[in-house]
Amino acid sequence: MLKGLCRLVACLLLLLPAAGPTMAEGGSRPNIVLILADDLENGTLPYFPNITQHLVRQGTSFDRFFVTNSWCCPSRASILRSQHVHSHGVLTNTAPEGGFARFHEQNLERSTIGTWMQEAGYRTALMGKFLNHYPGNSAPEAYVPPGWDEWEVPVRQLYQEYGYRLNENGGLFDYGWSEQDYLADVLAGKARDFIAGSDEPFFLYLAPIGPHNPANPAYRHADAFPLAMAPRTPSFDQPDVSGEPLWLRERPPFTPETVAEIDERYRTRLRSMLGVDDLVGTVVQALQDTGKLDNTYIFFTSDNGFHLGTHRLKQGKTTPFEEAIHIPLVVRGPGVPAASAVTQMGATIDLAPTFAELGGATVPPFAEGRSLVPLLRGRSLGEWRKHVLIEFNRPLNRSSAAQTPVPAYRALRTDQYTYVRYETGELQLYDLHADPYQLHNLAASADPALMARLDALLHGMVRCAGAGCREADRQQ
Repeated sequence: MLKGLCRLVACLLLLLPAAGPTMAEGGSRPNIVLILADDLENGTLPYFPNITQHLVRQGTSFDRFFVTNSWCCPSRASILRSQHVHSHGVLTNTAPEGGFARFHEQNLERSTIGTWMQEAGYRTALMGKFLNHYPGNSAPEAYVPPGWDEWEVPVRQLYQEYGYRLNENGGLFDYGWSEQDYLADVLAGKARDFIAGSDEPFFLYLAPIGPHNPANPAYRHADAFPLAMAPRTPSFDQPDVSGEPLWLRERPPFTPETVAEIDERYRTRLRSMLGVDDLVGTVVQALQDTGKLDNTYIFFTSDNGFHLGTHRLKQGKTTPFEEAIHIPLVVRGPGVPAASAVTQMGATIDLAPTFAELGGATVPPFAEGRSLVPLLRGRSLGEWRKHVLIEFNRPLNRSSAAQTPVPAYRALRTDQYTYVRYETGELQLYDLHADPYQLHNLAASADPALMARLDALLHGMVRCAGAGCREADRQQ
């Protein structure tokens, strides 16, 4: 009778808008590691031996995994809370409408994947990049958000990977420019110690900086990839942009000097990713040494993709093109098929519900993603999402706005189409089956019935909230 009463209370709590997750029951549960790269585009994983050997060959790759927003902070807020951007309200990277300041001032920290897993009995850790401009002027440098038993997060100069300050569980420590100070290596060592020191199930959110600009490599990797060049896909320095929105039509073709700069940036990014690859190797070795590898799920992904010469973009993100919104996701763990692939569409809002199901945590009603667990176990689901929503908002901050020429937009990525509606009224439509490199904008010539259907689906997604998003994303 007491157990039944407890279940009734739990159900009532779920109906309350402000209710957080409740304690989940469970016996022996798996460990979970999320490794989140920064600005890593899809298609480069074969360059990295540890990721290839320990994750891709031993796990399952998602062929179509997408972001909710192709910019760091909105995307990371979606990962932490399983919400689209219009729901969590962290619209950009900077205050007042985005960044850590917005996340903190809205008290979104009260319920994240960290608090869900912690309340389910997990030992939790976040190491590496949290949210852009953390802590800024919104909190002391020693501030640690709720939900994290271990907190190892840079508060200054994080993108240099040398010469930074680290908040280590509320203590502030400065690191220099010696080889042993390289941030990816420091995070790898702290992750190794966390794994070795955890007797209870743990959730480790590990967020290295690579390959984010300026993409500083470890000294040992400074000369790697001397001949690598950015992929020359059909969209590289796109020859004809006459049918595109104004922001793209205004971009001139590349000069030879620009192409040389793109190639050098590509090499630098690969070099910085070797530090991330070494981190992956350290994590796997630590799990192996402690006998925990067979009971640990490892997820490897990125917060957004990156342009390197595609669609006349010398570099950057924030666009609705595949290069910015399509990211890698590889998962290994108990029951996950090795060297396998999932073809169903996934999104970054799915990560937190997946971790929660694996760990027996309770997902709050505001969550909008789907658990990927059935797909990881090889089950083919008839009822699954048919499309993904991508949203982008222009920052009010002038210096941040200068980083991107792209107007605000809402986009729908379906199995076949990418449909984009800009705040300017301009439209884009690409048939990805016939035009995978998105070279031909069909918006002006497409069947009006198709355009109306896609616009209605987009409108439904932009208005969705909570469980309603899992209904809206199944509509056709």
